[in-house]
Amino acid sequence: MPRLEPGQPAPDFTLVDQDDRPVSLHDLRGAPAILFFYPAAMTPGCTTEACDFRDSLAPLQAAGYAVVGISRDDPAKLRAFRERDGLTYPLLSDPDHAVHEAYGAWGEKMNYGKLVEGAIRSTVIIDADGVVTHALYNVKATGHVARIRTLLGVG
Repeated sequence: MPRLEPGQPAPDFTLVDQDDRPVSLHDLRGAPAILFFYPAAMTPGCTTEACDFRDSLAPLQAAGYAVVGISRDDPAKLRAFRERDGLTYPLLSDPDHAVHEAYGAWGEKMNYGKLVEGAIRSTVIIDADGVVTHALYNVKATGHVARIRTLLGVG
């Protein structure tokens, strides 16, 4: 899948969140947003990343950023993930991975030494007008949020 580059318009989408409510990219317009794509709720790496975003949410929001997690998990699993780990930002369900593909967060990757097709841990940062400012692919779960905060100048 082609990857997004800074300066490109972010592809619009509408997905349901953990409470089966529709959320669209255009709903986020007017403020910058951080969209992070992760392989599966309640797995160790994804839990680390999601909790790091949770723990950094206050300074990110103070800097004007909305945070949204996107995975292929169904809303019930996302709801359980949110409740289990006290996640306080929307988690969106992309079961057919169409949004993953549109954002370049789907494709071949190594998983335990085997080449598989699946979600590629990625983060796309979008400005208030819906334009990509940063597109980070194949990121590591640990330390990624700290890297984003540094990149964005959020203390």
